[in-house]
Amino acid sequence: MIITELLTVTTITLLAVMSPGPDFAIVSRNSLKYSRNAGYATALGIALGLTIHITYSLIGIGLIISRSILLFNILKYLGAAYIIYIGILSLRAKPNTATYEDTDSHADISLTRAVRMGFLTNALNPKATLFFLALFTQIISPTTAIGVKFLFGAEIMLISLAWFSLLSYLLTIGGVKNVIKGIQHHIERGMGVILLALGIKVAFFTHR
Repeated sequence: MIITELLTVTTITLLAVMSPGPDFAIVSRNSLKYSRNAGYATALGIALGLTIHITYSLIGIGLIISRSILLFNILKYLGAAYIIYIGILSLRAKPNTATYEDTDSHADISLTRAVRMGFLTNALNPKATLFFLALFTQIISPTTAIGVKFLFGAEIMLISLAWFSLLSYLLTIGGVKNVIKGIQHHIERGMGVILLALGIKVAFFTHR
């Protein structure tokens, strides 16, 4: 059971962090406009921002389930709808023709400010709220030990930190930027199919 949850959490977290969104955008911006270290610092801020979502999800989940099956189902379908929505957006991805300006390419940003930007971008993202409520109500069983749930939370943070740090590294390698721009829409469409499947799974999940 725990192994199944671990694999599912790992898969859905990877898909979530790799899908273009505010976190992806802010890491890309800071890496390309400022420096690789700025991108790393932004990635750290995003990982720290996740602690907000993880904490309230762990604290509130028991109360939500025990007090109201209606609220439980509302959260379930909201979470499923959000995942499916992101999947549909991914399937509709088109080639990116945008270019990044080289203005201030030699300027830099303080690492503290970069961490703060990453933290606020993630912590204030309302879509992340629905994602974590869906994750901790549907993917992770309510009977799973609280210590294991905290470990899952730490895993999510580490995956996010690793991915966005890798993204920053790749974006600051000469010549890689244009290659990524050319195939990004194909990658996003593939992730869209998987997200749709996960969203449908969440919608038909039955709590026992």
